[in-house]
Amino acid sequence: MGICFFFLTSTPLKHHCVSINESQLLAAFSKGDRKAFEHLFNEHYQATCRYVHRIIRDPDTAEEIVQSTFVNLWEKREMMREDISFKSYLFRSAHNTALNYIKHQKVVSNYASRQQDSIESLKANYVSHQPDFELQKRIEESLESLPPQCQKVFRMSREEGLKYHEIADELGISKKTVEVHMGKALRILREGLKDYLIFFLPLVVFL
Repeated sequence: MGICFFFLTSTPLKHHCVSINESQLLAAFSKGDRKAFEHLFNEHYQATCRYVHRIIRDPDTAEEIVQSTFVNLWEKREMMREDISFKSYLFRSAHNTALNYIKHQKVVSNYASRQQDSIESLKANYVSHQPDFELQKRIEESLESLPPQCQKVFRMSREEGLKYHEIADELGISKKTVEVHMGKALRILREGLKDYLIFFLPLVVFL
């Protein structure tokens, strides 16, 4: 990365080594130089993906997080300092983005689980209000209206009892994609079964 030089900071007896080439790149990057940005992206992208993959354990999601991190850095480029290690700054930013993603996925997963439980409760409780075969017919009609992949994911989860990561492995897709399909399926089922929900008002919150 070029010749290194040392400079003193406000912290006594603490030195930093910054590549002149990198310092120049960061200066250009902070001023909106796209070539400087492309250089930094190409140099650090793969390493950052590998780093995030160790946290997320999903290569597709890891790449999305890294790309999002670079976009965020570009949008805030004017705040970029020239006297930092870009790799350390990038890794820290990607790390924080990955942790936020994990927190969000836990919320989504819990919500999807409640939605699925509410469908099961709807089916079980409806017996006391309408003939079971009528409800089953409406559920099947709603399921048949789902897109093929969406329907397959939902049936594997509800009927086969598979977990999201098991469905992802079986279909060769990411866990995130499974969650997207489940969310879509539950929204469509909620719409298809809305006439029945008046008997189960507490369930509306979760559907």
